[in-house]
Order: sequence, then structure tokens, then C-alpha cells
Amino acid sequence: MKIKKIALGLAAALLLAGVAGWFSLDRETRGLLATLPTNKDLLFWSQPQRDAAFRALDRLPVLARSRVVQAGAAPMPLPAGAPLKLPLDVDAYMAGQRSAALLVVHDGKLRLERYGLGFDGNGRWTSFSVAKSMTSTLVGAAIRDGHLRSMDDKLTDYIPEMKGSAYDVVSVRQLLTMTSGVRWNEDYADPNSDVARFNNHKPEEGVDALVSYLRKLPREAAPGTRWNYSTGETNLVGILVSRATGKPLASYLSEKIWRPAGMEQQATWLLSRTGQEISGCCLQAASRDFARFGQFILQGARVNGQAIVPDGWLAEATTERIGIGQPGRGYGYQWWTFADGSFTAVGIFGQAIFIDPRRKLVIVSNANWAGGARDQRAKDAREGFYQAVQKAIDEEPRH
Repeated sequence: MKIKKIALGLAAALLLAGVAGWFSLDRETRGLLATLPTNKDLLFWSQPQRDAAFRALDRLPVLARSRVVQAGAAPMPLPAGAPLKLPLDVDAYMAGQRSAALLVVHDGKLRLERYGLGFDGNGRWTSFSVAKSMTSTLVGAAIRDGHLRSMDDKLTDYIPEMKGSAYDVVSVRQLLTMTSGVRWNEDYADPNSDVARFNNHKPEEGVDALVSYLRKLPREAAPGTRWNYSTGETNLVGILVSRATGKPLASYLSEKIWRPAGMEQQATWLLSRTGQEISGCCLQAASRDFARFGQFILQGARVNGQAIVPDGWLAEATTERIGIGQPGRGYGYQWWTFADGSFTAVGIFGQAIFIDPRRKLVIVSNANWAGGARDQRAKDAREGFYQAVQKAIDEEPRH
């Protein structure tokens, strides 16, 4: 009986402590706990779960393995510029996008900064496939540093476990342009697609989970002849860079970009079950730091006048290397390209970094689109917003 009373007393104390703790939490954390996802299949989470989780993926118990990307001590300035005058209702646009953040940087000045979904400039939002463009930039850095010899090196030179698979003759360049010719299904709505299934794949003992999955896939086309979007292959690029540099991808990102280019906050990068950064996805960062990354690319991927990638490499990366079957659109080295010279990094639920070199323009979007990658209305509205910003800048008086 005494033990029972002690147990009941302890339970009551814990309950009171829990209630007190709940009311001491900030709104973000309370919202997260109230809708906490309990499975790893984030492509199939509900909208309220995504609203809460996209600001805290690195803190979810079900996904909490991550590695920190350290920031430096001297943030890149983002001084305020004159408010941008747009011929549209920005609040209505953000509501339609389900925007968490919207930033416009023009000529190095922050001319628009708005937040939604209870998010703000102090939080980190997940990147999804925006991370692909960062991983690509680290390939350029690894070539300049001498860790990778050439874009035409074979993947198997760095990941010998892929020998004997359909990737035997695939080059680094073909991985970056998603033209390996290896079969891959990226249908986000299909629970049996490769992008959904490989997360639950059980690897052979001692083999990276992704390598284990990809080396079993068959070839469908000759390398370099067909474009097929594959997050799995970007994740493979991350393993390649880590192997070549001998460093975790988060550490190399911090060394080459995050610290020298002046990011203000540390970022985090989610890890796979075998401890590798998921390089095609899932970098959590502040919205202003996504803008700083865009500005860094706009300035030629340079730090103090010194490029971190080889001469001419960034121009190749951000212009069309392969057509994607859409007029005026193409794909570079993990960047989506437009015929007017602009290019963009894109994530599935409305994350994006749009860069227009001619206008010295960077636009950052963080969001949780209701329809995900299939939300064509949201895509069209975002491109309409880009065009409205471009037109507003073109029509401004020149001084």
C-alpha cells in the first residue's frame, strides 16, 4: 500500500510538473507537441503535422538525428532597403502559398521580409530539396580543393561498393544532372515509389542504407541520355563528397560556405540511419541564411573575392545542361534553370531560393503547400510573384 501511495504521489507530481511545463513552453513548441508525428513517412503527414514539424524536424524524436552546421562570428550584412512596391496583395499571396517566410533581397538589400504560420526570423525551416543545390556547390568546392579530380570521374572511383551495379559507368556529372539512366520512381504520392520505399530499406550489414538500395536498381537508359529526377542520386552525391573529402557533409558545408560566407545562425542537417547527411533534403536553416546563401551564389560563390569553386564551374551549374521537357526550362547541376538566365533551388512543399543575376535579385520562400509537389496552382502563383517582383524592379526609377 505504501508503494502504491508513493507511486500515485509521484504520478500526481509529474502531472502537475507537466501542466506547469506545458504553459511555460513557447507557442511553437506547444504546437509541435500537440501534433507530433509518430512515424518517419513525412511525405504522408497531415497538414497540421507538417505545419508544426517543418520548423523543428531536427527536434522530432522520430527524426532527431542530425549534425550541426556551425556558423561564423561575422554575419553577412543584410541591410534594409527601400520597401518594394508590388502590384499585388502580399498578405493574400502568402495566405495562398501557406507561407512561413517570404524575403526579397535586391542589390544586397533586404526589401521585403514577411513571416506566417506562426514562424519568425529566429526559427529554422526545413529545406527539403533546396539542399540539393547546396550539395551541388560542395561538389564544386571539392573539385577546387583537389578532393575530386574531375566531373567526369566515375562514381565507383569514390564509392567502390557500387561496382557491379547499374552505376558502374555513371560519372559525377551524370549524377549531378540526374542523367544516370538508372530506374528511379520519385512519385511522392505513391507509397511504393522508390523515394518512399528506400527510407524503410534494411541494408546489408556494414553497407550504407542508400548504397545498399541503389546498387540493386536496374538500368533503363544509357548514361547521359535521359533526365529523371532522383533524390536518391543526390543523396549518393553527398556520400561521394564525404568520401572524397574525408569529412561529414555538415562540416564541409560549414568550412566552405556557412562560416566564411557569413551565415548568422547554425543550421542542422538530418542524418540517415547509417549516420550520413541526407544530402538531397532536410537542411534546417534560418530564412535570412537561405537568403545569404542565395546572395553568396549571386556573387559568384566567392568569399573575400576568392571563389570556392573552379573558374566557370558555377556558370555551368546554373545554366541548362539537360532539357526537362518544358519550354524555357532546364536542369543544371542540381539547379532548375530558366531561359532568361535566372535559376532556382526548389523544395517539395514550397521552399525555394530564386536567383536572377541580371537584376541582382534573390527571393526566398518557405512554405507548406497543401498539395505538395502536385500543387500546380501554388507553383503558378509563385512564378507569378517572381515576375511581379522582376517587373517592379524594372520599372523603378534609376538614380
